[in-house]
Amino acid sequence: MAELTKGRVEAGRAEKGHVEEGHVPTVIADNVHIVYKVHGAGSGRGSAVSALSRIVRRTTSAGTREVHAVKGVTFVAHEGEAIGLIGSNGSGKSTLLRAIAGLLPPASGRVYTHGQPSLLGVNAAMMNDLTGERNVVLGGLAMGMSREEIRERYDGIVDFSGINEKGAGVEGSSISLPMRTYSSGMAARLRFSIAAAKNHDVLMIDEALATGDRSFQKRSEARIRELRKEAGTVFLVSHNNKSIRDTCNRVLWLEKGELVMDGPTDEVVKAYEASR
Repeated sequence: MAELTKGRVEAGRAEKGHVEEGHVPTVIADNVHIVYKVHGAGSGRGSAVSALSRIVRRTTSAGTREVHAVKGVTFVAHEGEAIGLIGSNGSGKSTLLRAIAGLLPPASGRVYTHGQPSLLGVNAAMMNDLTGERNVVLGGLAMGMSREEIRERYDGIVDFSGINEKGAGVEGSSISLPMRTYSSGMAARLRFSIAAAKNHDVLMIDEALATGDRSFQKRSEARIRELRKEAGTVFLVSHNNKSIRDTCNRVLWLEKGELVMDGPTDEVVKAYEASR
């Protein structure tokens, strides 16, 4: 992942032509292909043994196959946009987000980012044996916040997540309990609340709005709109088309790794729903 310098941003503006003055590109995906390998059972004694053997010998087992997850995707995202990613299961949406975050190197093509991208998924790692309170601190530090900033925003993070509300935990004090005692929904809400406490250059959310009740979803949607106004760029992967409509002003539709359509939310979602 390469970060866009000011010169490269200006070059990107000139090359794309349609970018308005002052409308700064934050992510450029240029003919991105992502290919990864899936290892079958093979004949080794146990997956760990056979995997170690492949590493040492630099060989590939007969059961290995390549998956071409993203195929030639090109787009430019700009400051202030909230971009929804829609498509069938296995269409490459989450894989594309991981490439933008720098977690998956493209097999070919390039991804450029202006600023630091942050990926938030419902499976984002948190320390299960630590309390929610400690995870708030560690999560804030991991995002580059100072301890003072975390202290100032701590109450807001907990309130936003709603995990201390009546009925959410033991006597409304779930934040003081280990994360392993949380339901998957509670943990996902806390992850989103931590990430949403900071203004991001590029924030990528993978199914975060699918968790929680309607009240939490409304708070999440409102916060994403605030992030857009603060000149950030938001990517949202969701199977909930209503959340996409309520939150995003632009949508990328992927199928089988290919970009089918890129345009205004209503236009793309209607076309997607008509194809079902």
